[in-house]
Amino acid sequence: MLLVRLEQIINGFSDLLGKVSAVLFVAMLFNVFYDVVMRYLFNDVSIGMQELEWHLYAAVFLLAVPYTLKAGGHVRVDLIYERRSPATKALIDMFGTLILLVPFCALVGWYGIGFAYEAWELGETSGDPGGLPYRWVIKAVIPFAFLPC
Repeated sequence: MLLVRLEQIINGFSDLLGKVSAVLFVAMLFNVFYDVVMRYLFNDVSIGMQELEWHLYAAVFLLAVPYTLKAGGHVRVDLIYERRSPATKALIDMFGTLILLVPFCALVGWYGIGFAYEAWELGETSGDPGGLPYRWVIKAVIPFAFLPC
């Protein structure tokens, strides 16, 4: 019963991250549209807006990972997987998750906390003039995305 409740909590959190990722994707589309219009119609380039594009792209990608894993939309080697029985597929999924995915996510999540904390502690900003401040925000997305995997 406890494991079922834990699964529900993790799945709910993964769904939430998927929804946040979808909203950020729409924001990224508007950002790119604005940047292209300003660049080509008004000959005005904003370093901050360009950096925001890759920040949003990174956040969309990272936050969509837990949802994609939950939904079974991740990439796998279908040459091996597709011709197997449901029981064998379940064993492959279980082995891959327990032996490969969970340790990888735990390592990235654990080391990502220190990575983001160091950026926050140093007050890291963009190295480009006109770039975005608070580089720790995008770095904090890394552990946030990998811990629920």
